Amino acid sequence: MDMKEKQLSHQYFFEGKIMKARLDEVLLPNGHKAPREVCEHVGGVGVLPIDRDGNVILVRQFRYPYGEELLEIPAGKLDHGEGESIADCGARELREETGCTAGRIVPLGAQYPSPGFLTEVVHLFAALDLTEGEMQPDEDEFVEVVRLPAAEVEAMIARDEIRDAKTIVAMYRAKLKGLLPH
Repeated sequence: MDMKEKQLSHQYFFEGKIMKARLDEVLLPNGHKAPREVCEHVGGVGVLPIDRDGNVILVRQFRYPYGEELLEIPAGKLDHGEGESIADCGARELREETGCTAGRIVPLGAQYPSPGFLTEVVHLFAALDLTEGEMQPDEDEFVEVVRLPAAEVEAMIARDEIRDAKTIVAMYRAKLKGLLPH
């Protein structure tokens, strides 16, 4: 069965720096029409830093939409132009938010945070063979570096203390690839 929906029309209601919001009308496979609310997003990168002792380096930061501090992997938007590759964006975010540089970057695939309405794609990497240095956060970025054993991060995910999707996906994929200590 062909499940593809055909866009009949679209209208933008908001166009910002990192996202646009539009309302589409689509033709469904059964011939009926339906509305689709779509948020177009520039996309991003998340990096799971794992130190030589098997600790995971996370950042704690206030997330305005939820009104709370979240513990998550270093991450950022793909908003520095076409000259910056996805891997370069990940390396930049890792350096800015943690001060670390990676001797080795391992791709962990991509994830779709909310495919029902959001076009955002988050590309994930593990950062290994870390060298520590000075943090270089953006002027509007306030982060605290938190270093935890991988097993504790997994336990926090199981206890629903870490809810950030990119962090959960990166941890799971790193575990499947054998990058986390047993």
